[in-house]
Amino acid sequence: MESASFLIFLHSLLRYGLLAFLLASLFFAWRGYLLQRPILVGERMATIVTVVLAHVQLLLGLIIYMLRFKAIGKMAGLHQRFWKFEHIGTMVVAIVLITLGRVLAKRAKEERRKQLLVGVFFLLALVLILWAIPWPFTEIGHGREWL
Repeated sequence: MESASFLIFLHSLLRYGLLAFLLASLFFAWRGYLLQRPILVGERMATIVTVVLAHVQLLLGLIIYMLRFKAIGKMAGLHQRFWKFEHIGTMVVAIVLITLGRVLAKRAKEERRKQLLVGVFFLLALVLILWAIPWPFTEIGHGREWL
C-alpha cells in the first residue's frame, strides 16, 4: 500500500472518531446549557479530544493534499473543484470553528456561556463537516468505500 493510500485510509477512519466526539461534545454542551448543569470533567475532556482529533485530521488532510496535488489537477470539472477547493476549504473553516469554540469557552467566566459557545461553534462545524465529507451515496463519493 503506497503511503498516500495508507494516509487516506487513516484519514477516512479517523473521521468517525472525530464525528463521535463532536456529537458527544455537542450533546454534553446542549444538555448542560438547557438543564443548567455544571460542566463535568469528562465533558470537558470530550471537547479537548474533539479539538485534538480535528487538528490531527487537518494535518493528515494537508499531507494528503500535498502528496496528491498533481493527481487532483488531472481530474475534470466537479471532482477537481471539490477536492481542490470545496473539501479542503470547508474543512479548514470547520476546524477553525471547533478551535474557536473551545478557546472562547475556555475564556468565558460563566458555565452556561461556555456550554453555549461550544454548542453553537461545534454545531456549525458539524454541519460543514457533514456537507464536505465525500460520502459514498453522493456524486463525488460514488464508488468510494465507507472507510
